[in-house]
Amino acid sequence: VGWIQVDGTNINYPFVQTKNNEYYLTHSFDKSWNSAGWAFLDYRNNLSNFEDKNTIIYAHGRIDQTMFGSLKNILKSGWLSNTNNYTVKLSTEYENTLWQVFSVYHIDTTSDYIQTSFTSTGEFGTFISMLKDRSSHDFNTTVSANDRILTLSTCYDKTSRVVLHAKLIKREIR
Repeated sequence: VGWIQVDGTNINYPFVQTKNNEYYLTHSFDKSWNSAGWAFLDYRNNLSNFEDKNTIIYAHGRIDQTMFGSLKNILKSGWLSNTNNYTVKLSTEYENTLWQVFSVYHIDTTSDYIQTSFTSTGEFGTFISMLKDRSSHDFNTTVSANDRILTLSTCYDKTSRVVLHAKLIKREIR
């Protein structure tokens, strides 16, 4: 359904989507069984116009640095000291987009950051505050309840996750 690239990591892959968030944990891009899985969009998201408040992409955090294995780099000073890394590129058949990173963190496994829709602007504002407060680095980026955000999530180990959040800053219709 699209392509994602995160500077300062090995993430430069097409990503897929299906009717659940389990299938691509054990299947490759070509739908063959593969324990490495593939990068995939949350089944609740719709990329036709980025109308979801929170677009979420997952992949395994592979030790060999494939899939989202190199996402752990976002927590290191070398990645954080290069501001060129603070932009995520996402392309779909409909448009090319740029996203500005505003939060990165390592957290015990939880599902409170993978919400895709919100009942009110206030609820989304509270959600954004939670994500910013968790960040291990101050990106000095303003994010409002009017923004659209992107979440990248991967396992750090069996009990914790590495997470990146970015806000949509540019859209170019294809």
